[in-house]
Amino acid sequence: MFETLKAQPADKILDLVQAYREDPRDTKIDLGVGVYKDASGNTPVMRAVKAAEQRIWESQDTKVYTGLAGDPAYADAMAALVLGDAVPRGSVAAAATPGGTGAVRQAFELVRMANPKARVFVSDPTWPNHLSILSYLGMEVVNYRYFDSDTGGVNFDGMIEDLKTAKKGDVVLLHGCCHNPTGANLNSAEWDAVIEVLQSTGAVPMIDIAYQGFGDGLEADAAATRKVASSVPECLIAASCSKNFGIYRERTGILMLVASEAAQGLNQATLAFLNRQNYSFPPDHGARIVSTILTDDELKADWMAELEDVRNAMLALREQLAGELQRLSGSDRFGFLAQHRGMFSRLGTTPDKVEALREKHGIYMVGDSRMNIAGLNQNSVPILARAIIDVGI
Repeated sequence: MFETLKAQPADKILDLVQAYREDPRDTKIDLGVGVYKDASGNTPVMRAVKAAEQRIWESQDTKVYTGLAGDPAYADAMAALVLGDAVPRGSVAAAATPGGTGAVRQAFELVRMANPKARVFVSDPTWPNHLSILSYLGMEVVNYRYFDSDTGGVNFDGMIEDLKTAKKGDVVLLHGCCHNPTGANLNSAEWDAVIEVLQSTGAVPMIDIAYQGFGDGLEADAAATRKVASSVPECLIAASCSKNFGIYRERTGILMLVASEAAQGLNQATLAFLNRQNYSFPPDHGARIVSTILTDDELKADWMAELEDVRNAMLALREQLAGELQRLSGSDRFGFLAQHRGMFSRLGTTPDKVEALREKHGIYMVGDSRMNIAGLNQNSVPILARAIIDVGI
């Protein structure tokens, strides 16, 4: 029967990685793959993660299952990290997932279970896997305007106009911070306006927060998520620990459902049921690393300090690139790069210009001009800036 299987579309980023590896040029730059890299091009293991793993290795005396929803200590620690005291802990149902992607997938499954006719409003553009999962599940997608290629910022008026067409029973997918792939974020007043639309339409917000701590700091990056969760009756949150703890391969995420405390028991049981149908018990090692760090004052302080170093390094690269482009172009038209936050920025240029960057200069970025700022270092920034000007972006 398997002869009926059809070839699936190739992953553009993985294809880009392969092309980069095969490029013999010494000056080539990889800005495609979405992982944090330090100045030497390495993705390091954070100090607190190493220390937590050592403690776990020394103290753990069993590998038995923790539970369908994962270790409760992990859920408590992540609820505190993401939501703070914005909502009562008793109103939050939570389940550990294999990475933030697992949380996104389970959230969409939950939406489909609750309302098979739900439409999911998705920013244009968004993380491609959002659309891939929704398509696979057969769920209706409605795009809302988001990125303005001319300004490098948010097309906020268009966004609000589109979100006003949502209805009760629909879901609005929002990026909590560090929008992927554009790096362009809403300000506080704009978040307030989005909340007003959510309240008036009755649509349920779903927040994907994968980069907390990479933008303006742990607390600032969580502010919008907390504001939304405390302002609407129901909210879904898919959170990832891959980036801010640097534990990509441990696949550590969590899905949280915020609703009334009276519904918490049913909601918690439903999340556990969904885990059981998909992968049964979620992986524990990454979750245990996170909870070990977040519940120990010394480890948490060291983790926060290193995370702040990572954040500031990316901000410095942004400012260096924007400054270099201003010097070379004689204009401030690239100033938006310094205003963006997180690992990514979108140049807002055409695929042929992106291809010219690759062919002429060995600079690899996704065809829609999304580039990973963390793929740069102080020496490669001038190379990229000259290339951008040379191809006429």
